[in-house]
Amino acid sequence: MYYQINIKRLIINCLNLKKIIHRYKNFLQVSLTFHNSISKTAIEEENRGRSELYVFCHHIYEYKKGLRNLVLTTERAQNRKIIEKRLKKENIPYVIHDITNDKINIYFGKQHCIDVVSTFDSRLNKLTPEQDFILGIMLGYDRLGQCERYLKRFSMPINNLIDLATS
Repeated sequence: MYYQINIKRLIINCLNLKKIIHRYKNFLQVSLTFHNSISKTAIEEENRGRSELYVFCHHIYEYKKGLRNLVLTTERAQNRKIIEKRLKKENIPYVIHDITNDKINIYFGKQHCIDVVSTFDSRLNKLTPEQDFILGIMLGYDRLGQCERYLKRFSMPINNLIDLATS
């Protein structure tokens, strides 16, 4: 009995769907024609843009959850407008530095962090050891690792410091 009722409902739903399709067939033909006129490359390009920005969107999520105070991400320059639009929409302070013609570094996060980053050279390999240390700490890198990196860049062997501390 239960199955007979469901089969009747299914038949009624199919008949109703057929009526709806018949009623709106001109509209459906127009929309299908429009959809088919969109080039496959345009759709692929849009999907590629979404997948490229997955990490960027995840960084926004982490920032909004309070996991990060500052984020640095490298993205394709052609996504710049999308990125800026999203950061403005989310009301997140940011700075964008051009790396090459097709790559950009985006810093976003707390305003104080952005103010500090704005004083740095846009080329990361040109940062002073102190700026590199500050940036690493603000990005949330391991503090001891940043201390070791600073000392290497400052050209003072760690062993000499340990000897100084123990004597």
